[in-house]
Amino acid sequence: MLVTRWWQPALAPVVVAALVLTGTPAEACNPDDPTFGGAGAAHHHGAGAAGSAAHHHATAAAGESKNVQLLGTVPEATGAISITFLSYRRHRDVMLVTGTFGVRSYDLANPAAPRLLGEYALPGMWQTENTEVDPERKLIFLARDPRAFGGNVETGESGIYTVDASRPDQLRLISYVQVPAGHTTSCINRCHYLWTGGPAKATTMPAEWGGRPIWVTDMRDPRNPKVFPDPIDLFRNDGKTDYAHDVQVDALGVAWVSGRGGVRGYWTEGRRWDPVRREVRRATATDPVPYAGGGIAETAAPSRFMHNSHRPIGARRADGGWRFADLIYVTEETFQPGCAADGVLVIASLTGSNKGQSWRSTPEQPFRLATVGTWSVAGQEGSDPVSEDCSAHYFDVRGKIVVQSFYAQGTRFIDVSDPTNPTQIAYYRPADGRAWAAYWHNGLVYVADNLRGVDILRLTAR
Repeated sequence: MLVTRWWQPALAPVVVAALVLTGTPAEACNPDDPTFGGAGAAHHHGAGAAGSAAHHHATAAAGESKNVQLLGTVPEATGAISITFLSYRRHRDVMLVTGTFGVRSYDLANPAAPRLLGEYALPGMWQTENTEVDPERKLIFLARDPRAFGGNVETGESGIYTVDASRPDQLRLISYVQVPAGHTTSCINRCHYLWTGGPAKATTMPAEWGGRPIWVTDMRDPRNPKVFPDPIDLFRNDGKTDYAHDVQVDALGVAWVSGRGGVRGYWTEGRRWDPVRREVRRATATDPVPYAGGGIAETAAPSRFMHNSHRPIGARRADGGWRFADLIYVTEETFQPGCAADGVLVIASLTGSNKGQSWRSTPEQPFRLATVGTWSVAGQEGSDPVSEDCSAHYFDVRGKIVVQSFYAQGTRFIDVSDPTNPTQIAYYRPADGRAWAAYWHNGLVYVADNLRGVDILRLTAR
């Protein structure tokens, strides 16, 4: 009997058309823009159907580049927002690209020339930033923003699509559940639960809220997700419930929630000391225990809208750690006239923030983390002095190098050997690009560029 396996070149990709394109924004997540969620990005949509992968070795478009080699690009992935990876048997890696087209899978047998395997099509999808996967159950979780498929913050529907990727050439939807939030969704407790946040609040939500907090979904049975009615991470902005944007879990299992008002960490398992209730209690995904964190000083991040974070600890200690300091790397996203006032990368100290101070912070008695260092693309070598589309966005850390996307200012490689003095060592800024997120994978960097698709880069600086 002839058995065809998904990694064989002869296997044709399977395309599932799920929804009809009705128009989407192609901007990011500026909390001050409730209609589109960002500023400065043009409207672009992904390709409507999957065909043969159109990868090729490429030369950067007119722009500027230093100490970076462009190995290849995937132009069919125009509309890309996020990239993640799954590993399968026979040591095969698969790249998953999500964007305005839905989600597509690519074989990475040749890391510089991804080969299209399959697609679950959601034309008009928004936004599923920083898409996360369950590496054991091979599930992809897509966050539907209320602005997807022509909707808006006030009346649009938000929720979570769960896509089965056990056969990456045959991506299939196994569930969809409405959730009151839907800009990002993140794995908690080994993806048994999801924390979903953002965007700006709906008109049906309390008037005193500044944005949507976090809602918890039980994903232990992914075909029957259960959304808990009561949100968490309330009162995050000096006592005001505000926009909770994204969640990153560190190597110790602390879930860090970034949003307006800073970044705060929670224990979600085990018996933990609760510095707010002042008691030892059991932490759960639905009733987490405050750990540490706080607001970022306005001198470092004037908007105080923190987008995503990384804490070097445990197995990731080598990634950005410094002199035994307890650091948090966090990105501000904001769009102001001129690059100088746009969002920056902030490195802050968590020392002295584990007594519940952030949960007691008020406008009259604010608590702020101590800033260690900052980095802005404004005025840096390789920057476009004309473009005003240059806020910091998603980043990834390997060793002492941060790779970070800055929209039209491209992808930047920043040496953080001394976090008090982050230093650019390389950059890649194509003139026709808008970089949203950059990810290290097996020594290369894969960039989700909303205009170009996916760029595959090699850092050549030593």
